[in-house]
Amino acid sequence: MDITSIGGLILGVASILLGAHFEHLPMSAVWSPTALLIVFGGSTGAVLLSFPSQDIKRALGQGSKVIFNNVDMDYRPLVEEIVRVATLARKEGVLAIEGVRGSIEDPQLKKSLKYVIDGFEPDTVKEILETEAYVEMDDLQACAKAFTEGYGAYSPTVGIIGAVLGLIFVMRNLDNPDLIGPGIAVAFIATIYGVGFANLIFIPMGTKLRRKAELIAMRAEVIKLGIAGIQEGLNPHFLKEKLEVFLDPSLREIEEDI
Repeated sequence: MDITSIGGLILGVASILLGAHFEHLPMSAVWSPTALLIVFGGSTGAVLLSFPSQDIKRALGQGSKVIFNNVDMDYRPLVEEIVRVATLARKEGVLAIEGVRGSIEDPQLKKSLKYVIDGFEPDTVKEILETEAYVEMDDLQACAKAFTEGYGAYSPTVGIIGAVLGLIFVMRNLDNPDLIGPGIAVAFIATIYGVGFANLIFIPMGTKLRRKAELIAMRAEVIKLGIAGIQEGLNPHFLKEKLEVFLDPSLREIEEDI
C-alpha cells in the first residue's frame, strides 16, 4: 500500500473541507448530485470518446495500484541477486545458473536468466529486454494519459459547462428570487468539482503513473546491464559497482559506511 498516495489524497481533500469549515460553510453547501452528474458523467463520456477501451480498462486497473501498490526504489536486493548469479556463473559456468534460478525473487530477472541458460546471443537478449521494457513503459504512459490528458483535462471544462447551465437556469428565473440562489450555487459547485477532481485526483494519479513507468524502466535497465555482465563474464565486484550507480545516493552512502 502506498502511504504517500493515501496521505496526499486525504490531506488535499481535508484541507479544502477544513478551509470551508473555518469559513462557516456547511458541508451540505458543497454537495450537489446534479453537479456531480454533470462533471463526472460528462468527463467520462469525453474520455470514452478519446481513448480506446483497452487503454481505459488498463488505466482503471493501474489507477487502483497508485493507491495500493508502492513502487520499490531500493534496488539493492536486485543488485545483490545479480552479483550472486554472476559470481556463480564466473566460477562454474552459465549452466550452473539453472540450479539457483528457482530461488530468484525478481520475476523479470528470473525470466531473463532463462535466456542466458538457453544460450541466447547477448545482442538478442538485449533486444528482448529492451522491447519488453518499452512495451511495459508505453502501457503505463498510455494509462497516465487517460488520467492527465483525459479526466484531468476534461473535468474542469465540463465543470464550466455545468456552471454555464446553472447560470442559464438563473437567468431564466430572474423573476423568481427563491430560485436564483440555488441556481448560482449549483453553477459554482460544478466548477469546484471539475477543478477539484482534476487537480486533487486525476492529474496526480497520472503523474504518479508516469513516475512509476520511469522507475520500471530503470529497474529493467539494471537487469539488462546485469544480464549483459553475466554473459560477458565480468568480474562480480566490477559488475556490482557498475549497477550501484542506479541506487539512491543515500543508500549508496549507507553501504559505503557499512
